[in-house]
Amino acid sequence: MGRCIISSAVTPLKFSQTPKSILPSSNHHPKLLSPHHTFTAPPITRQLGFCSTLPFKAFPIRRGLSTTAVLSEIPNQKQFFKIGADSTGPVPPDQLLRVVEAAAKTGAEIVMEAVNKPRNITYKGLTDLVTDTDKMSEAAILEVVRKNFGDHYILGEEGGLIGDSSSDYLWCIDPLDGTTNFAHCYPSFAVSVGVLFRGKPAAAAVVEFVGGPMCWNTRTFSAVAGGGAFCNGEKIYVSQTDKVERSLLVTGFGYEHDEAWATNIDLFKEFTDISRGVRRLGAAAVDMCHVALGIVESYWEYRLKPWDMAAGVLIVEEAGGTVSCMDGGKFSVFDRSVIVSNGVLHTKLLEKIGPATEKLKSKGIDFSLWYKPENYYTEL
Repeated sequence: MGRCIISSAVTPLKFSQTPKSILPSSNHHPKLLSPHHTFTAPPITRQLGFCSTLPFKAFPIRRGLSTTAVLSEIPNQKQFFKIGADSTGPVPPDQLLRVVEAAAKTGAEIVMEAVNKPRNITYKGLTDLVTDTDKMSEAAILEVVRKNFGDHYILGEEGGLIGDSSSDYLWCIDPLDGTTNFAHCYPSFAVSVGVLFRGKPAAAAVVEFVGGPMCWNTRTFSAVAGGGAFCNGEKIYVSQTDKVERSLLVTGFGYEHDEAWATNIDLFKEFTDISRGVRRLGAAAVDMCHVALGIVESYWEYRLKPWDMAAGVLIVEEAGGTVSCMDGGKFSVFDRSVIVSNGVLHTKLLEKIGPATEKLKSKGIDFSLWYKPENYYTEL
């Protein structure tokens, strides 16, 4: 699955101060790959720090260790729906991905400049906070998107909907995913930019902040529909762990402590008992990228928004993972639940997560689509 070496030296982000139009390129990322295509990325030194993925190395598997959990057997795998777009439409995939990456990195520059400075914090709710950095990052991202695609529709966490609602493209922007972590200098936050084509994820970029005070750094995850997933330019894949008791899992909890929240607390307890552990990091885009990187096996959460998921779900799928709703149904970024996994464990995890979700639905808990722009055309 690869390892990550993070330099202790901090390299300042180096981006153009003015947004530039991005033209199609044939060498920034590989063309759309077939499932059997082998891609070897050339050595790349990224401007967002020194973090890189080392070549995969096979290690011998140790057997015979016992755990208190009963070893799980993987049943015949259910076939889950593909969630990525069939194409990127009239915009070439290389061009679309380059703009998505440029937008995310431009937002990340704003965050990096603020990461060691005092925060000006306001509140959307009792514990749901927002900083000036969220707003400044979103403004910088919007400038890049509108410079390149002035006729596209945009949904930002802070600014809401802007642009042409008749467009086939919808940009879903989280300018600072994990704001609470950022406010505390806790290293689990990111800038997330995903673009949909007719309602389905077409291209994505997530710039994750790693390290911590005195050693902040970043790594960039990216994907385009049909083209594979990458971290700092190197191809990444989900893990092949096939037993729940040998898995490391991740979940999240929203700000509303309602029945869905309580149900997930119960799921957290259940999976803590039968896995190697369940983590709660507090940034959905980061959690999903960790599944894609192969360092955890699954992530699930109720009540996420499109800007939380649009980038991460595509990166997971393009890394070979599986995405669905928490009842096992077909997923869209406008759904109110998501589970992503390495694919091998998806059906097994749903044996507990699915019935818990169905029970919520039977109580009348709303799982209809939300935050879908009224006039935006989709092929869902």
